[in-house]
Amino acid sequence: MQEFLESEIFTYIVRPIVYIAIAFAFYKGLTLFINKTLCNKNLSSKKKKRVSTTLSLINNCLKYIIIFLTILIILNSFGINVSSILAGLGIVAAVLTLAFQDLAKDFIAGISIVMEDQFEIGDNVMINGFRGEVIEMGLKTTRIKDYKGAVQIISNHMITEVTNYSLNPSLAEVTIAVDYENDLNKVESIIKKTMANIDNTYQNLKGKTELWGVEVIDQNSVTYKVAVKTKSGCDFDTERNMRKDFQTALMKANIKLPQTHMEVHNGK
Repeated sequence: MQEFLESEIFTYIVRPIVYIAIAFAFYKGLTLFINKTLCNKNLSSKKKKRVSTTLSLINNCLKYIIIFLTILIILNSFGINVSSILAGLGIVAAVLTLAFQDLAKDFIAGISIVMEDQFEIGDNVMINGFRGEVIEMGLKTTRIKDYKGAVQIISNHMITEVTNYSLNPSLAEVTIAVDYENDLNKVESIIKKTMANIDNTYQNLKGKTELWGVEVIDQNSVTYKVAVKTKSGCDFDTERNMRKDFQTALMKANIKLPQTHMEVHNGK
């Protein structure tokens, strides 16, 4: 056994693998402990997202620190003078700072995003013209997924302007166009009955549905606008369902939809 512990196989293969396994187990155990410590079932939805974002950055930071320390331990086990390496890190750090300025900017920008509470994991945002849900935040990049599943990876220091749609309730707006020959009082009555049904059956509303009145009058149609506040990010689904319900209600009541009217005059 002693011979095996002193052999090159143990020194250069087995021992590094053991160190890596210990480091991996330590990382997993530490992150699990931090996650359980910071996560609280009694937290509000907003605070849960804030904690999730903070944990993402902490886990990233711990990962790089543990990898760095593990490399130093392995090098030391090979008989390499780690002290001289650490002493030379000052010069290396200066060189790396110049070489990896963008990386440093990304790190600082990532910390700034969290400290200023610009957005969090789970928020619906628009960054650089791309809108989607924040699915991951790291020390270098932020990942956003749109409704089609496409993922945009953005360097943190490139995030200069953020539109956050999750800070306040969203607004679902639909327009309802009918032929101008209809009885508008009847049309409005049907719209209001449908609105009452929407208020009683939709799950993601943050208020009562409102009829804003006539939006447009043209030669073929009269257009109404209806709006309602929804939970953040639920406006698109709500609009689709509202259009379907209004269309169904109007058709059942035999309300004419817009159509082109043509007048034919006798040339004589």
